Amino acid sequence: MAAHPITLHIPPELRFFLPPRHREHRVRLPHDADATLGHTIQSLGIPLTEVGRLQAGDRALAPDHRPTPGATIDLHTHTWPQDAPTDPPRLLLDVHLGTLARRLRLLGVDTAYDNDRDDPSLLTQANAEQRILLTRDRGLLFRRALHTGAHVRAEHPDAQLDEVLARFAPPLHPWTRCPVCNGLLRPVAPEHVAHRLEPGTLATYDTFAQCTGCERLYWPGAHHENLREIVRRARTQTPDPP
Repeated sequence: MAAHPITLHIPPELRFFLPPRHREHRVRLPHDADATLGHTIQSLGIPLTEVGRLQAGDRALAPDHRPTPGATIDLHTHTWPQDAPTDPPRLLLDVHLGTLARRLRLLGVDTAYDNDRDDPSLLTQANAEQRILLTRDRGLLFRRALHTGAHVRAEHPDAQLDEVLARFAPPLHPWTRCPVCNGLLRPVAPEHVAHRLEPGTLATYDTFAQCTGCERLYWPGAHHENLREIVRRARTQTPDPP
């Protein structure tokens, strides 16, 4: 180790990003006069989207700060719920989070998603529409052009949904968005859509909604109880909007 290394104190929540040899409370690195603090953190594998405050003692630091030899710096995670660029938060999910996207739309959260998007188009849309880009791809979060993003740590859709609701606390408006295209739903009278329904469906159900975007029709069906359980669980975490 070179003389006067810098020391980074890494909180437990961020250590899983580190290579195994660095997964401890304290990481010591050779001092590089040309490296910014943000570059140093990302060189360890930690996306800056996951880092909150940076401090040297009581002094707050910015990612473009250049540490001095021997500096000791504390990394902190974001406080949850985390501030978003818009209120309510607007989300964009990468191609690997389709189930999570449908569940967020079920809850009425403005969630953009397409199962055939490349990284540059995701970055362009996230920035243009002030959306938080959610992904499990750390490399995507390292892109300098990205304004706001977040790493989804959980693997199972149930846990992913819990994580996103806890991190951003979006207001919930269940049953108001199309799970397929994110368009808003509006009630529609059965007689206005009877020509699009099977006779058995029309005889069994009397409550219908239509997407104002793709015009798909929705009604309480065979999976309704499963969907209601997703809504019930989500409401235990996120208070209803005023």
